[in-house]
Amino acid sequence: MRFVELIVLAAVAFPVSGATSGERDSDKRLAASADVLNEIMATRDKSIPQELLNKAQCAIIVPSLKKGAFFVGGKYGRGFISCRKTNGVGWSAPGAVRVEGGSFGFQIGGAETDLVMLVMNSGMRKLFKSRFTVGADASVAAGPVGRDSSAQMDALMDAEILTWSRQRGVFAGVALTGATLRDDSGTNTELYGQAYRNRDIVQGNVAVPATASAFVSALNKYSSRK
Repeated sequence: MRFVELIVLAAVAFPVSGATSGERDSDKRLAASADVLNEIMATRDKSIPQELLNKAQCAIIVPSLKKGAFFVGGKYGRGFISCRKTNGVGWSAPGAVRVEGGSFGFQIGGAETDLVMLVMNSGMRKLFKSRFTVGADASVAAGPVGRDSSAQMDALMDAEILTWSRQRGVFAGVALTGATLRDDSGTNTELYGQAYRNRDIVQGNVAVPATASAFVSALNKYSSRK
């Protein structure tokens, strides 16, 4: 079983692309991440509540999370994290993350699922461990959806991470626990020319790569705090 898991993780780390255009896999995932946020926020009555997005310190978007075909319960995905700039206005360059395992409170089956996570104030201090486990290293709750979610807000204010999923066009809060988040150093090297740690990217002054401009622009569009 361990051997099979290693095969799956190797496939995640070194995906085989059939594209002939020369477009990098990281560029495709950045574009997909921007699309996920734009599409979710475009439906205002079924989107992430603006109040929560404005309070978030970091946002993680993982497009096309998959269920492993080789072992039961295995889930994996690769996405990006961005955090507020130190002055509170605008968002940082993105760091690449890998999400593995976890219980999502539902069976994703063979369908791909987009995952959105908001990291609130207290959760940011714990986020950049070498291996961060959702629900263990920081408390997590399913995020509310839409404008009519104010009644749920008070109950969620103690959560350090709020999570949502979108599958087959349906966007909803999801009880994500047990998933691990790690730096995707290979993708960071591809984007920045060196293996930056995510902490250094999102808390430093690393310039936003051209291919990440749409992703960062989407975050600034919906919650720049200007």
